[in-house]
Amino acid sequence: MYLAPIVLFVYNRPWHTQQTIEALQKNDFASESELFIFSDAAKDERSFKKVKEVRNYIKSIDGFKKITIIERETNWGLANSIIDGVTKIINEYGKIIVLEDDLVTGPYFLKFMNEALCFYQNEEKVMHITGYSYPVNTEELDDTFFIKPASCWSWATWDRAWKYYKKDTNFCIEKFTKKMIYDFNLNDAYKYFDQIVKNKQGKINTWAIFWYASIYLRNGLSLHPKKSYVQNIGHDGEGIHCGKSSVFNVELIQEPKLNFTTVITEDINARKAHEKYFNSIKISFYKQIMNKLKRILNLS
Repeated sequence: MYLAPIVLFVYNRPWHTQQTIEALQKNDFASESELFIFSDAAKDERSFKKVKEVRNYIKSIDGFKKITIIERETNWGLANSIIDGVTKIINEYGKIIVLEDDLVTGPYFLKFMNEALCFYQNEEKVMHITGYSYPVNTEELDDTFFIKPASCWSWATWDRAWKYYKKDTNFCIEKFTKKMIYDFNLNDAYKYFDQIVKNKQGKINTWAIFWYASIYLRNGLSLHPKKSYVQNIGHDGEGIHCGKSSVFNVELIQEPKLNFTTVITEDINARKAHEKYFNSIKISFYKQIMNKLKRILNLS
């Protein structure tokens, strides 16, 4: 099996980066895989020390077939760095596995991702594979399933799919009808499309929502495992776009093999499970806000 290159994007979080690397080193196939690390430059003096610390650390690691480090000379920002890095590597290798510096993988993550890339290589409708699975109710779910949303807390794809990536807010706003937005938002369980609007308004600068939109507009699907191969440790308040929360915590799967579904359509049970989960998160966040207000009022 021809293994996909791993591309890791790092910035100014030394501890998170170390957790990500050490977990990846324990993976099956790690020693046979090429690793590309894109290190963004500091955007201000406050970030300079930690960026340097991250760069010193990544220069000391081993455990992979080959390690290539790309140090940005100026601050690109996460979105621009990922778009540029993924495009360059995928155009050369034809497929790719992508991680950021706050994703801790289980020991069979690389095995799952590479086998999925091989299994669905010629399925045009399959455009995205993720190793992360939200903590939804899995009672009625198969080992793997397809839904429309693309989780980018670890992901993989092919050049045949990535060529359709388009980060264009005007294009998306023009193309999406109200009916499409409702479906895109999982029947309004999660306000995905709001991210496109916020990019248009200049409030955020992200890339992943446009990848989901690009897949959606091609009628593509994203493969998810029933249980997660990845834990996101970035919701501790230090990330660029992540607040502090525990609602996305999962237990990592310890099984080396899952059965890949051959039904290339959106799994209705999986979709409903995700809608229910995201709706429950909204209630959870509302309770957090109300409890915070109560504490403030009691202190005043």
